[in-house]
Amino acid sequence: MNTDWRNRSEAAFECERQPARGSRGMVVSNHPLASSAGAEMLAAGGNAIDAAIATLFTLTVVEPMMVGIIGGGMAHIRLADGSHRFIDGQSTVPKAVKPDTYRSRPGSAPHVFDTVDDENLTGPKAVAVPGSLKAWCETLQRFGTMSLADVLQPAIKHASRGYAATPYLHGCISESAREMRKDKAISAVYLPKGEPLKPGERVLQAEYAETLRHIAQHGEAALYRGPLGDILVDYMTAHGGFIAREDLTTYKTVERAPIRADYRGWEILGPPPPAASGVHIAEMLNILEGYDLATLGFGTAETVHLVAEALKIAFADRAAASGDPDYVGVPVGRLTSKDYAHERRAAIDLNRAKNWGAGVTQLESAHTTHMTAADSFGNVVATTQTINNLFGAKIMIPGLGTIPNNYMNLYDPRPGHALSLMPGKRVTTSMSPMMALRDGKLVYALGLPGGKRIFPSAMQALINLIDHGMSLQEAVEAPRVWTEGHALEVEGGIPENVRSSLRDRGHEVVVMPTIAGGMNAIQFRADGTLEGAACWRADGTPIGIAGGLARSGVRFDLR
Repeated sequence: MNTDWRNRSEAAFECERQPARGSRGMVVSNHPLASSAGAEMLAAGGNAIDAAIATLFTLTVVEPMMVGIIGGGMAHIRLADGSHRFIDGQSTVPKAVKPDTYRSRPGSAPHVFDTVDDENLTGPKAVAVPGSLKAWCETLQRFGTMSLADVLQPAIKHASRGYAATPYLHGCISESAREMRKDKAISAVYLPKGEPLKPGERVLQAEYAETLRHIAQHGEAALYRGPLGDILVDYMTAHGGFIAREDLTTYKTVERAPIRADYRGWEILGPPPPAASGVHIAEMLNILEGYDLATLGFGTAETVHLVAEALKIAFADRAAASGDPDYVGVPVGRLTSKDYAHERRAAIDLNRAKNWGAGVTQLESAHTTHMTAADSFGNVVATTQTINNLFGAKIMIPGLGTIPNNYMNLYDPRPGHALSLMPGKRVTTSMSPMMALRDGKLVYALGLPGGKRIFPSAMQALINLIDHGMSLQEAVEAPRVWTEGHALEVEGGIPENVRSSLRDRGHEVVVMPTIAGGMNAIQFRADGTLEGAACWRADGTPIGIAGGLARSGVRFDLR
């Protein structure tokens, strides 16, 4: 264990989980059955893309509160040739929705997108046009080696025969039970007899298993141009939702180039707009590069203060200039420049918290999932997917057996703003499937769920690794902090003496049980081996593939 960072830390901690090691591949997700599905593809000779798609489909079964085929997401893919690309499968605004379709709840703060009767939060009117299924199927076809039918088998198996509910799933159901009880279909699966499934009870999804079997035979066309789409559209029409057949037939994924940042000689690659994360991680790292964080130490009041001020600057800029680049001008070049970071850093007071406004002008949910996969050929996938809030729109589509997203809650219901509603507009998120390279070689791939807390947490993991010299397991488990300009949230691992010092600097400190969700990551070691890590904030499980085929020429003498 690297002990140097502990000698300079005010927030020393012990890891609760163990990493996994492998030489021929690694899969890390937030459920053991999903990681096993991906590992099965690697063991069968598939690549990281095959493993990732198998993992994601299985997560729709075993982590149904977080991810689904009627959702959206962003995948960061590094191919064996060293090229990087992002596959944007984010949801879009249905064509029937206009800038003033919803009524903003009176008295809502500018950063709060609540509407009258919660129409953009729960129920059919909260559902945006899905992108996940199309993105997964296209990605597999372009970069994978296995058939859709093959990678779907683990998900079909777990949906049809059932699996044991975890305490984590039980807690998520309990948190959402009040709204879920209003929908008969979703209650039948997750609230039998009116009460949340208990840990250890079987989760059976026979109807969804049939949906997956149909997709295995017909691909994404089953939803976007076929009978599954008819079921979705008919439900929306009957219940006041906005998704129409044209929304499905015209939906397209987008391939995008990564945002690249240089931090202390490391190359950091993250997602571009409409995701806000890559731009603002680059912005924050550029600001923090002007300070010797290694000497200041992990979890000290000095370091946490600087991280908090960088977060507030980033969120002020995010509010002013984030969005779908097809609809708003996002000043990427300025936000990610060293000169701009110098301007912002010069205004930071080392001894006092400040209120920050945006430094640029224009030219999301806490319940997501992330998985990371790598193979022995050099392919790597880090992807974050979601149906937005816990259990999305809190309804289930009869005939599909799946839960749709409530992505409409991420758009500003007030016209005239960067995140205001426009037909076809892609959602802006904080998803952060990140990769870090040193001397041109990939060293880390990581990501996590957690809404607006995602990219600040991903950035903190990067400085844990680069500045503080933590192991991979330490970096994903380390206590986190977060603020967007109001209260400074800190996890319980930040000790009271540090909190007191932060209060003296003017921060309103609030202790939280967790900040963002279960991070998972892969480290690529110089000796060719892989290390996978997942933290305690979810049911994270790394599975490494090692060993190999028998030595050439081996024969058994059976005489």
